[in-house]
Amino acid sequence: MIFTPLIKKIAPLCLAVSLVVISGGAYALTSKSDSIGLTGKISAPPPTTAPTISFPTNNQSFTTVPVKVTGICSTGLLVKLFKNNVFTGSIDCVNGSYSLPVDLFSGQNELVARVYDTLDQPGPDSNVVQVSFVDNKAGAGSRVSVTSNYAKRGAYPNEVLTWPIIISGGNGPYAVSVDWGDESEAVLSSQAFAGAFNIQHVYKAAGVYNIIVKVVDRDGVGAFLQIVGIGNGPLGQTNIGTNDPAAQPVGGVRTKIVWQPSVVIIPFILSTFWLGKKYELHMLRKKISRGERPFAD
Repeated sequence: MIFTPLIKKIAPLCLAVSLVVISGGAYALTSKSDSIGLTGKISAPPPTTAPTISFPTNNQSFTTVPVKVTGICSTGLLVKLFKNNVFTGSIDCVNGSYSLPVDLFSGQNELVARVYDTLDQPGPDSNVVQVSFVDNKAGAGSRVSVTSNYAKRGAYPNEVLTWPIIISGGNGPYAVSVDWGDESEAVLSSQAFAGAFNIQHVYKAAGVYNIIVKVVDRDGVGAFLQIVGIGNGPLGQTNIGTNDPAAQPVGGVRTKIVWQPSVVIIPFILSTFWLGKKYELHMLRKKISRGERPFAD
């Protein structure tokens, strides 16, 4: 078959466009302000190096909380700490180490640290550390505790960041204080009952911020939770969270699967192919009318 100059020019374009359409489901449109680009999600193996808990050490006993847990970790990963398999705080690993203040349950606590990558894939568990907390304040019933299903959460600057928090135990009503880590005043509120509720904040600039949530029940017994908030976008010299002076730049990506390009591109490919075929038949007729061989050897 004859490949006309037009076909030769169109074929690579059609092929490239077809590949974009075929693989469109694996891509997401990222947009912020007036910028648009295509990004793909690249899978990666989970972390393989376990963090450590250097302090506290096994069989230590405490009478006050929070207790500062320190250890070694892989830089760039998120460190989550668990007490008796309950999430109790998180912090980004910076310069190969972490230091995280955590609350404890009354009695025995089994502490385990675990690192997570940006895909939220967990690495191996740290060494297990057994500590005890002698609670001299809590009365009858369980001690108040605060946790969340999210260790790290973000939003773009000037957009509302909503974070679900869970209070359990203790005696309501509860006073709730949230320090968002960005030099804004701590936000005070009250919750009549234990259970889930949302806290909200608007960051003015991109950054990595350590959020500290404190809850005190009516008996004056307190609970403590530290989590990592993200203001999406590139960091400048003045927008690094005060609670995390070693914070690293964070790239924010707003993703949305789009199929509209396919609606435009597929008809374009079909029409281009039709025009190419029509041109080819026209050239064949001209060759036949001139008595030439229609197909080259």
